[in-house]
Amino acid sequence: MTAFELWAPSAAAVDLDLGGERKAMRRDGEWWRLDVPSAGPGTEYAFVVDGGEPLPDPRSPWQPQGIHGPSRVVDHAAFPWTDAGWRAPDLAGGVVYELHVGTFSPEGTFDGARSRLDHLASLGVTHVELMPVAEFSGDRGWGYDGVDLYAPKSTYGGPDGLKRLVDECHRRGLAVLLDVVYNHLGPAGNHLGRFAPYFTERHRTPWGPAMNLDEAGSDEVRRFFCDNALGWLRDYHFDGLRLDAVHALIDQSAVHFLEQLAREVEALEGEVGRPLVLVGESDLNDPRLVRARDEGGYGLHAQWSDDFHHALHAFVTGERGGYYADFGSLADVAAALERVFVFDGRYSAHRGRRHGRP
Repeated sequence: MTAFELWAPSAAAVDLDLGGERKAMRRDGEWWRLDVPSAGPGTEYAFVVDGGEPLPDPRSPWQPQGIHGPSRVVDHAAFPWTDAGWRAPDLAGGVVYELHVGTFSPEGTFDGARSRLDHLASLGVTHVELMPVAEFSGDRGWGYDGVDLYAPKSTYGGPDGLKRLVDECHRRGLAVLLDVVYNHLGPAGNHLGRFAPYFTERHRTPWGPAMNLDEAGSDEVRRFFCDNALGWLRDYHFDGLRLDAVHALIDQSAVHFLEQLAREVEALEGEVGRPLVLVGESDLNDPRLVRARDEGGYGLHAQWSDDFHHALHAFVTGERGGYYADFGSLADVAAALERVFVFDGRYSAHRGRRHGRP
């Protein structure tokens, strides 16, 4: 049996589409629900809101026909994991290899990447960081335009292919992090706004309306992203997440989304009995990201050092366009290594103001 559910607070009617057969769902507050005893793993389905076209489940676990096709039911408990007792090495002092599944092997798949893990181990890598794998338009891509955030890319190998890769990494002593994108969705196949207020015009990002983290309906939006993060860590055995461009997660709530996420990941850590980490990417140069929550921070475990990247890139290549205009000297590289932030309250010519804090 599968319990189907959908958050669609403004809908007058929602049908569950099972291969062309439609069943009316029942309203339960802002949610719509229907239990189907005959629908087991492998069942394909879609949701029909107010008589419109069938749309994939916002929480679809698998999109075997891509972003516009039906969703497919997955039983995560059925996978034969072999990594019992696994504990990831400390991230501090680790060697992280950023891996793009689509180009890492000739096959461009999870199984193809699995066949090349000896190469990574020989390099001294301790952590493999997969670039985003949530379902996106096309067969290959960077992954930063994902739209089915719960569904591993079908052309890479889908849910079981990803689990095999993580399981094999753990067998070889490699921790695995996943790059997740919560600040926007790609343009093609982005149906979230047709279901509920996932976006807000109150805040804007370089990609358009921001994710709704602090307006009416934001409790469920935050739940959507937190459940997504917990699912990758629990159901796919990832050891941590790299959070893309968190400065674009605009949230004026008293408890910032990142703080909520860190608390929930910490609770999951106790349940699964292994260490889990959150790594933020941010250009704010604000140590609050990694400061302990009892000291007023968000409690992430680490953050990307953009200043080190920019300083080294500008020094080696001589490039001075955009934000590289603020960098270029060996002293900048040294400052990034010694203080983390080159701009820790200094004036930034590129930004035309002071930037960052110690």
